[in-house]
Amino acid sequence: MTLAMMLTISALLSIILMMISFWLPQMLPDTEKLSPYECGFDPLGSARLPFSIRFFLVAILFLLFDLEIALLLPTPWAINLPHPSTTITWTSMIILLLTIGLIYEWVQGGLDWAE
Repeated sequence: MTLAMMLTISALLSIILMMISFWLPQMLPDTEKLSPYECGFDPLGSARLPFSIRFFLVAILFLLFDLEIALLLPTPWAINLPHPSTTITWTSMIILLLTIGLIYEWVQGGLDWAE
């Protein structure tokens, strides 16, 4: 009885959410959304236009910080080890290193997109 009721409620909730998501969004696409490329470049222009070096710098910084954050994922499990103070020390060192790197890039202007 309870299982059937839970399945019915979850099916009804799923159907209601699908119907809301179908009718709720605004269907007014603009020319940018209708273009085949949403990267800001004219798809019909020259393919030899140079990229801004800032684009690559921001992409590399994103990858660097994203991979460094992945080092912190095992932290909740590592707290249960025999010496949790070691885990807290290493986690604090990683966060401190990331913070110093972010402040350095910010001060150097590496995160400013407009020149």
